[in-house]
Amino acid sequence: MPGIFEVYVRTHFSAAHSLEGYPGDCARLHGHNWAVEVFVKCKDLDEIGIGIDFKDIEQAVRAVLKGLDHFNLNELPAFEDVNPSSENVAKFLYKALGNRLNSDRVQVSKVKVSETPRAGASYWEE
Repeated sequence: MPGIFEVYVRTHFSAAHSLEGYPGDCARLHGHNWAVEVFVKCKDLDEIGIGIDFKDIEQAVRAVLKGLDHFNLNELPAFEDVNPSSENVAKFLYKALGNRLNSDRVQVSKVKVSETPRAGASYWEE
């Protein structure tokens, strides 16, 4: 069975959210410095030994996060019908980045989002 390479980038953004129906403090508007890790799997390497340039991943992530950074996530169309929980933010980023990066050679494999250094969520598809 052939091996798979997986590369990743880490970044962050700042945004507010509230969780409708949550039985506690998170039901009120509050903010986080969200940490984001984006993992991309590569079937093979190019002629110089690279699966995908980190810069290409970072550029796509910057473009997507521009629409989230310093916003109230609850007010964005992406979260019109779902709470902007860590789980749903991770899923949104996975889909949006897949639209920008996926090809025959590479595919977004997982997105991890953390609200705090000790708590977060990941999303991937099998």
